[in-house]
Amino acid sequence: MEKLQILLKKEKYKKIKFKVIKTQHLLIKAKINGVKGKFILDTGASNSCIGFESISNFKVKAEDSTTKAAGAGGVGMLTQTASQNKLQLGSWKYSGFELVIFDLSHVNEALISYKAKPVDGIIGADVLMKGKGIIDYFNHCLYLK
Repeated sequence: MEKLQILLKKEKYKKIKFKVIKTQHLLIKAKINGVKGKFILDTGASNSCIGFESISNFKVKAEDSTTKAAGAGGVGMLTQTASQNKLQLGSWKYSGFELVIFDLSHVNEALISYKAKPVDGIIGADVLMKGKGIIDYFNHCLYLK
């Protein structure tokens, strides 16, 4: 076992594996409200999000939002929010998790154009901050406390 892994285990960090896909994005499995999904781990995304089409799948209660989303797909995109959700990455759990909901089709179209599979959403910096995230790129592991 590596020194980093030993140290983080002593500090009560949970280890979560991820894959690097063809587009060089980090793909991580997560559960939202007990439902499994595939997500891009994105340090540049301020908030975690799912697409409008995933609202019923992940059992979220969507509420209208006046906030507009901006990202690689453009600016001024309409959003909704969903609060009080349960997120699980490996054995790490986060209750009271808030999600942004918006049109993720541009993200999935880009992935498909590179022959990668579509995703259910994005795990963003909000989760990394909450869990004091440490990313071990070499060993394809995320550590959350």
